[in-house]
Amino acid sequence: MKSIVLSLLIVISHPIWAQVTNFDNSPYNMQNSPYNMDNSPYNMRNSPYNMDNSPYNASSTNGVYDNTGNRIGYEVKAPSGVTNYFDNSGNRIGYTPSKK
Repeated sequence: MKSIVLSLLIVISHPIWAQVTNFDNSPYNMQNSPYNMDNSPYNMRNSPYNMDNSPYNASSTNGVYDNTGNRIGYEVKAPSGVTNYFDNSGNRIGYTPSKK
């Protein structure tokens, strides 16, 4: 009886375990972490003081806008393939994992 219950627990819990172990999308993956210098707002490529990211640059192509057309931030692709999203003040508000 104990072996049947144990085997049922293993069969039932296996799909659940598989759903929560995708490390590629995890913020704990160093590739996605804000502590990685490629993702940090202190990196000049990601800084709001970089002219490419400035909301005052009319020809900027990396702006992120809301549904009403107001600029809410900008996006920068890191060399690792992660796309980082920052608000206009340079605070990292999200990311999209690399598609590797």
